[in-house]
Amino acid sequence: MDDAAFGRLLTRLLADAHRCGPDDLPSLLRGAARSMGLLDATIFVADIQQNLLAPLPDGPGPSASDEARPSLAVDGTLAGWAYRTESLRITSGDDLTIWLPLVDGIERIGVIRLMAPHLDASTLDQCKTLASLTGQLVHSKAEYSDTILHTARTRPMTMQAELAWAFMPPRTIGNDRVTSSAVLEPAYEIGGDAFDHSLTADTLHVSVVDAMGHDLASGLSAAVAMAGCRSTRRAGGSLTDITTAVDDALNRWLPERLLTAVFADLDLHTGVLTWVNRGHPPPLIIRRQRVVPGALKRASQLPLGLAPEVSSPASTIHQVQLQPGDRVLIHTDGVTEARSSTGEQFGEQRLIDTIVRATSAGEPASEALRRLIHTILDHHRDHLTDDATILLAEWHPHVSAPGPRSSLVDSGQNTELGRDGGTAA
Repeated sequence: MDDAAFGRLLTRLLADAHRCGPDDLPSLLRGAARSMGLLDATIFVADIQQNLLAPLPDGPGPSASDEARPSLAVDGTLAGWAYRTESLRITSGDDLTIWLPLVDGIERIGVIRLMAPHLDASTLDQCKTLASLTGQLVHSKAEYSDTILHTARTRPMTMQAELAWAFMPPRTIGNDRVTSSAVLEPAYEIGGDAFDHSLTADTLHVSVVDAMGHDLASGLSAAVAMAGCRSTRRAGGSLTDITTAVDDALNRWLPERLLTAVFADLDLHTGVLTWVNRGHPPPLIIRRQRVVPGALKRASQLPLGLAPEVSSPASTIHQVQLQPGDRVLIHTDGVTEARSSTGEQFGEQRLIDTIVRATSAGEPASEALRRLIHTILDHHRDHLTDDATILLAEWHPHVSAPGPRSSLVDSGQNTELGRDGGTAA
C-alpha cells in the first residue's frame, strides 16, 4: 500500500474507532490489516499479573475463532519476548508472522500478531504504525470495557482489590527524562497497598502507601490517602500539606486506621529528590548496578492516622541529589517480609540482589519489576499473606527513555550523596 492510501486508511480507522465499542475493536483492526494486504490481525492483552497474553474476543460471547487463539505465556514465547523487550519479532513459515508490542506512552499493554504473505520495508513501517495506533485505541477503550478487563483477568477479584485498581494509574509512565514503574501483588486480593505517580513538565510525583489490615476498610484507607494526595497536589500543596491532608482525612472518616507512606517529588531538570516518610520502609537508591548504603534512610516518623493527641509533628522534608541513571526503589514491608514455606523471609538483601541483577541486565524498569515480583511470588509459593508493592523510578536526563526496539528472528563506583535537607515545615 502506498503512503497516500495508507494515510487515508488511518484517517478512516481513526474515525471508525471513535464510534466503535470495545467489542468491535478486534474486527475493526482486522479489517484495516486486510486493507493493507495482510492476512490477519489479532490483539493480545497482558493479564493483570503479566503472566499471559490473552486474545481479545471477536465480538460478544465466545466463538470458534476465539478458541483457535489460546492465551500465550509471557515467558518462553515469541509473543512474550516481544512484550517483555518491547521489540519486533518476525518468524517465517508458510506465511510471515509479525509480533509487535502494544504500548500507550511507555505502558505495556500487550502485543499484536499480524500475518502477511510477504513483507517489505514500507509495509513493515506501516505495521509498526498500526501497532502504535492499536495500543492507544485498546488503552482508551479499556477504561470502560468489561470485555477488555475480563480478558486481562484470570480469576475473580475481591471488592477491596476492585476498589484499589479503580483509582490506580497505569503501571508505567515516563518521558525522555524519567521513567516510573510499579507492580502490586496479590493482584486479585490486595487490601491496603496502593501506588501513584504523575508527571508535569518539571516534576515526577510518586506515592506508595500501606494501610493497616487487609479488608475493605484497608482499601478505603488507601483510597482516601490517594485522593487526599491528589487533591492537595493538584491544588498546589506541598508534600507536608499532603501528609496533613491525609492524616486529617483518616482521623475524620476512618479513625483507628493507620497508614504508612512515602510521598516524593523529583525535579526533572536538577535531579533533586524531595520526600517525606511516615513510618514506611526507607527507599533505596540503585547507582551503577549497586545499592548506595543508607542513602535515603532517615529518622523515622510515626504513621498517618494516629489520633491527633499522639500524632507526629509536621512531616520532615528530606532532600537528596540524584545522579543521572539513578533508580529510586520504594517498597512496602510485604515485599521483604514475605515468607517461604519454611518460614524464611524474602528480606531486603534478597530484594537488593534481585533488583540489581535485573537492572544490570539492562532491562527496562517495567520488566525488572515484573521479574522481581514473580521471584517474590515464587519464594512465597504464589500465596502472599500481605500486600507487596514496589515502585522503581529512574532519572535519565541525558538519554532517551526506554522504548520499542526492533529485531528479527527466523524460525528454520558509588559517589557521596547530597545532604539531607532536614527541613521541618
